[in-house]
Amino acid sequence: MENTPRKKISIVTPTFNEEGNVAELIRRVQAILGDFPLYEFEHIFIDNASTDKTVETLKAIAQEDRRIKIIVNSRNFGQVRSTNHGLLQASGDAVVSLLADLQDPPEPIREFLAAWQQGYKIVIGVKQNSDEGRIMRLVRRFYYTLIKRIADIDQIRSFHGFGLYDREFMELFRNLDDPYPYFRGIVSEFGMRRLEVPYIQARRKSGKTSHNFYTLYDMAMLGFVSHSKVPLRLASFIGFGASVVCFILGLVYLIYKLLFWSRFQLGLAPLVIGVFFFASVQLFFIGIIGEYIGAIYTQVKKRPMVVERERVNFGA
Repeated sequence: MENTPRKKISIVTPTFNEEGNVAELIRRVQAILGDFPLYEFEHIFIDNASTDKTVETLKAIAQEDRRIKIIVNSRNFGQVRSTNHGLLQASGDAVVSLLADLQDPPEPIREFLAAWQQGYKIVIGVKQNSDEGRIMRLVRRFYYTLIKRIADIDQIRSFHGFGLYDREFMELFRNLDDPYPYFRGIVSEFGMRRLEVPYIQARRKSGKTSHNFYTLYDMAMLGFVSHSKVPLRLASFIGFGASVVCFILGLVYLIYKLLFWSRFQLGLAPLVIGVFFFASVQLFFIGIIGEYIGAIYTQVKKRPMVVERERVNFGA
């Protein structure tokens, strides 16, 4: 009787200037996977052209452990493109997406694998609490509430990609042919059986986050334009409503002027306020339309997600 081949687990970790975290991350992940001897695994690191010693640290570890695989990008292509490219290089029966900053602790992987064994195609980590400022927490809460109300599909609150994905899901994801996909929304859109595992996000131990206002805004807008047409339709509704209001106000002013011709003075203030109000509304919705056009432009360019500079331990 032939031996049944062992199933393979792929861990995918994007990195950028994480020299202080990668060694501990590998140690903790391997300690977890040591509890599942029936599986073989690979740990793929995709580095966004780090300027510190992240790549050197990974290469030193990879020399001793062929299961550690490294992709080094030719430049920083951003977390979205780099992470998704790394996921597409995984060959496992299940793929785990795990950041390198240790804020998402590796330990829930035990629960991910146990749930996967029970038949769940998707097992995701949902953040219950984190060590972040009150203002940022309120902004996130407002964003998740807003996108949940206007999105075409149900969005998962406090989820940013940390989880396990079955090969069946990954094949569908691979066939999307989307150079800039909103991965969090795709998890909901596919509608596969999933389990949500709560966890507490830890404080970053080493290094500095690469997220800033622009990257967070980019991710937020990607969620809107990928899964909702409401902002575009809102522009039409508000434009129509504003035109009706303006017509009624103009009619009221005309009647009032005809009735009180000598006493009623319109003044410049209403005109100036009205001009600035409608100009700001127009600029806002031009910006919204621009976001959708930008998303279409990204699609039609058909450029690769990333350009790789080198690979380590692939094909070994």
